[in-house]
Amino acid sequence: MMPDEGGPGLRGRSSLPRRMRRARLSCDGIPIDPFRAIPFPNAMRECRRRAGCDSLLALSALLPGIPYIRLAKIERGEVFARADELRAIAQMLDLEDPAALLIDIDEGTFSLEQWVGGRIEPAQAERDAEELAMLLAAALRTRRREEAALTLTRLNDEYGLPAVMVSRLENAARPFDRWNRKTMDSLCALFGVDSRAALADLLRARFDAGMLTGGLEAIPGAQEREARTRERVAALRAELARASSEASSLREQPRTPAQTGAGTQHMLQVMGVPAADGLIDPFPNPQHIAPPPGTGEDAYALRMCRASLGPAIPGGAVLIVDPARYTPPGGLAVLREEGGLRVLALVTDREGRLFGYSSNPEHEIPLDPVSASDLAMVTAVLFP
Repeated sequence: MMPDEGGPGLRGRSSLPRRMRRARLSCDGIPIDPFRAIPFPNAMRECRRRAGCDSLLALSALLPGIPYIRLAKIERGEVFARADELRAIAQMLDLEDPAALLIDIDEGTFSLEQWVGGRIEPAQAERDAEELAMLLAAALRTRRREEAALTLTRLNDEYGLPAVMVSRLENAARPFDRWNRKTMDSLCALFGVDSRAALADLLRARFDAGMLTGGLEAIPGAQEREARTRERVAALRAELARASSEASSLREQPRTPAQTGAGTQHMLQVMGVPAADGLIDPFPNPQHIAPPPGTGEDAYALRMCRASLGPAIPGGAVLIVDPARYTPPGGLAVLREEGGLRVLALVTDREGRLFGYSSNPEHEIPLDPVSASDLAMVTAVLFP
């Protein structure tokens, strides 16, 4: 439960400006989901401790492919794990079935409030800051709905608010006083005010005038969070079961090599023709290449078709893509989209979130919500 006014604020005191703390908001009826930052309750901590691994840092040392910050966020339920991450964690904890790390939130004895206890710090922001976060989310949603020209591209180019930040703002991802100076300056410029306090006053005034009702109703609440949890956990269970079944099938089926002029050798057929928006249509080409040593059985060859990552990798380069391999930050990956395949460079931000980038055309894609079956690691680049 969020502390009432007068209770402990961030770091023991409110970090809101004094003028913003003088009076309670007139919007105490705004429903605030106290667990909105926890969409993925799981059994990771219990399994880790049963395996004798008392420290998350010790487990992280065994999993170099998962940054410690992301591993901590997974255990705290703040981000959804990918199926490949669950398999890696389960392997380190000697779990036969990675699905043992998942929790059914509809199970009769499960209580999210009890699950949260001891995993994360209690909410520290005052109710005012939580309500202002909701009003800010509603105001931004309303503004974008009413102004068709206020696109994500414009928000990024003119106000320094990338799409991933807009998403977090529109979902009230953190209390109003927790946004940093750069983000707050961008928001003040967007709403035409000169300070954080002035923005807070503007949000209150718009709420009192009834201008934010529709925006508030559009912000996901507890029911939406729980529905998302059910959907993603069910998808993870299905993906883990499918991967286990496919692995068993591959082990049972002998591999059939292709015939080449040099004798019998497994060859990879090169695929790929250019498609719209930087995508690659995996249409087979007549070319076959010998895969590098250590290439997995499920790997395939994909022509870049265009220099979508910049001049360092030309369009004539051929990528060796292995769907069975984990895609670490700093490497390359191929994302399966509805219109084809997209080659991305992988990075993580300071909070451990995984993103994919391309430069021609420019794309910034959050990859944590992406199913592991839609993301494949590039294990080698063969230059023309």
